[in-house]
Amino acid sequence: MKALFNRQSIMIASAAILIAIITFVSVNVFSSTGPVTGLANTVSRPVRALSSTVTGVFERIYASIYRYDDLMERHEIALMQIVAFERDERESAALAAENASLRNQLGFRVRHPDYDSEMARFQNWSGSNWSSSFTINIGYANSNIERGNAVITEYGVLIGQVTDVGATTSTVVTVLDTTFSAGAFIGDGDGTATVKGDFNLMRQGLIMLDHIDDDQIVQPGDLIVTSGRGVFPPGLQVGDVIAVHGHDTGIGRFATVRPTRVLDALTEVYVITWFESAE
Repeated sequence: MKALFNRQSIMIASAAILIAIITFVSVNVFSSTGPVTGLANTVSRPVRALSSTVTGVFERIYASIYRYDDLMERHEIALMQIVAFERDERESAALAAENASLRNQLGFRVRHPDYDSEMARFQNWSGSNWSSSFTINIGYANSNIERGNAVITEYGVLIGQVTDVGATTSTVVTVLDTTFSAGAFIGDGDGTATVKGDFNLMRQGLIMLDHIDDDQIVQPGDLIVTSGRGVFPPGLQVGDVIAVHGHDTGIGRFATVRPTRVLDALTEVYVITWFESAE
């Protein structure tokens, strides 16, 4: 089969060459197309048509390859532009965050000239289910904070208290923690109470207001602030009363309080290292 194919190919090629020679001689020697040339044209017409078709196909293939290369080049340019845009966006976001942090620090110092404070960044929550605490990125080696310092937001909302100070990190228990307590005022009144963490309420994101003076009026919506007794400055917002209850013993009342600040959205906090005491 292969030999036959080769013989046929040789015969076809020889005939094509012969026709081409005869056509060339007929046109150039006799200056006429003549019968031979006409026959050659007739015979070679399918060959020329096939050649034209093949040429068109190759031209289209070449054009497609050129367009593909052009599209790939444009695609690579677009990818480079996207990468550059994303890098610029990240840098802009970082600068915006830094500027916001600096503005917060400046605003805090303007609002609280009676405080000395250290700004800290939230790092991570404690893994314990029995406490509510988190770690901040400052300690005794890179700040002036001490155990017992109040931890607040830039707007003066009490978040918790420093309980452990390491070299470059410290632990803060939140107002939800069972070890936390602070003297408190209810609204604009001068009656005293104690705001503290409670294990059952901690799971609900709430805290307890206890040891309320008997003659103190307490109702839902009342704002709870620190009284200034102990280690906390006066007037720090803690939360608002959502319900008032009587103790199971029948003696005294307590209230459930919703913290002002959503604690699971912390990024930056302030540790009060000194404040001007009212006493």
